[in-house]
Parts: sequence; C-alpha cells; structure tokens
Amino acid sequence: MIICGIDPGTRATGYGILDVRSRSQTSLAYVSHGTIRPRSEDLAARLREIYISITEIFREYSPAEVAIESTFHAVNVQSALKLGQARGVVILAASLLSIPVFEYSPTEVKKATCGYGRAGKDQVSAMIATILHLPRDMVASADASDALAIGLCHSSSRRMKGFIQ
Repeated sequence: MIICGIDPGTRATGYGILDVRSRSQTSLAYVSHGTIRPRSEDLAARLREIYISITEIFREYSPAEVAIESTFHAVNVQSALKLGQARGVVILAASLLSIPVFEYSPTEVKKATCGYGRAGKDQVSAMIATILHLPRDMVASADASDALAIGLCHSSSRRMKGFIQ
C-alpha cells in the first residue's frame, strides 16, 4: 500500500511517498520524495501550481492514503491562513481522486518519528534517514523530510489502530 505524506505550504510543499510492504504493515520502504516550489508571487497562482503538481504526484504514485500535517497555532495570522489554503488545495486534490486524507499535528509527527514532541528539524531529518535506511544527505529539503515523517507517523498510527481493533 502506498502512503503519501504532505507538508503543505504556499512557498514550499513537501511530499514523501512510502510503501507499506507486508500485510502486517510492519515493513516500510522509501519510494520517493520532493518539494513543490511554486514560482509565482501571486497567491492564487501558487495555489494552482500546488494543485496541479500534487494531482500529478497522486496520479503517478496512486497512493491509497494521504497523510497531511494539521494546522497549528501560529503567531502570524496571515501565515496560518495561507497554510490553511495550501492544506485545502491538497485535501481537495486528494478528495477529487477519492483518496482518504488523515491529519496529524506537528507534535504527533515528532513523537512518532523521534519519540519527542519538540524535536527539531535536524532531529526529524536524522531519524527519517535512519528509519528508512537512507543516506543522511539524501533528503536535503526540510519540507520533504517533514512529509516523509508525516507518512511514517501515519503508517505507525495505522499499525497501532490495527492492534487495537
């Protein structure tokens, strides 16, 4: 089963593609990652670029599920609103392709990845490399690293829900 983790943003939207290989959902494999960087200064044009790019990624990899970072309380209201718009575009793209979307807070993602809810970006990136057996410098973009962490968090959450049910 393919999982796509998304770290949304209007300037940079990270994505990470993971494959849950076994029926018991215990084996993860790295597939791909990247960062969508819209070129326009116009917000509407950036949102359109994100929508088009993320739709192409969904069509290319055919994820069974999408995991996205939920909104958080930001000091800057304008930044929070723009983040919400980027999230909306990604959720719409997934919805139009009938892909279920799951949301996780930054704290949940950091706990699932590093075991500590206040881990820094460097710690998250190092753990992603370790867990997925990747060279440490392979995932240079913090946005893509965060997206892979969101995917890992979702995989872990699915596994735990499987144990509970």
